[in-house]
Parts: sequence; C-alpha cells; structure tokens
Amino acid sequence: MPSLGPTELILILVIVVIFFGVGRLPEVFGGLGKGIREFRRAAKDGSEIEDEDEAPKTTAKKSKPVQAEVEETEDAA
Repeated sequence: MPSLGPTELILILVIVVIFFGVGRLPEVFGGLGKGIREFRRAAKDGSEIEDEDEAPKTTAKKSKPVQAEVEETEDAA
C-alpha cells in the first residue's frame, strides 16, 4: 500500500478547508478523532470477546464423578 507523503497530505488539507471552511475544522477533526477512538475501542472489545470464547471455561465448583452421585442418590432413596 503506498504511503502518503507531505504533498498528498497538504492537498487533502486544502480540499478539507475548501469544503468545510476554516471555522469548522476543529469540529470536523474532533468528530474524526472521536470516530477513530470508538472504532479502536470496538475492535479491542471484539478481540477480547473472541479470546474469551476460545479460552476453556473453568468452573469453581468441582464436580463429583457420576458413579458417586448415583450411589448418593440411591442411598437417599
């Protein structure tokens, strides 16, 4: 992917100034920054959710063997 050089960045800035005007630049770039932050946060949250899904689930309660549970149930009856 080709990188943007200083000439291309200046050209983009000039087009943005012509399109939005000097007065609205802080508002435009502020909204752009918020959008980028939200996108990064969503991407980070999505990757954490995938990691949790792939990790094996452990339970705090240790289960008894099935045979022991059957014997306890028969003794109680």
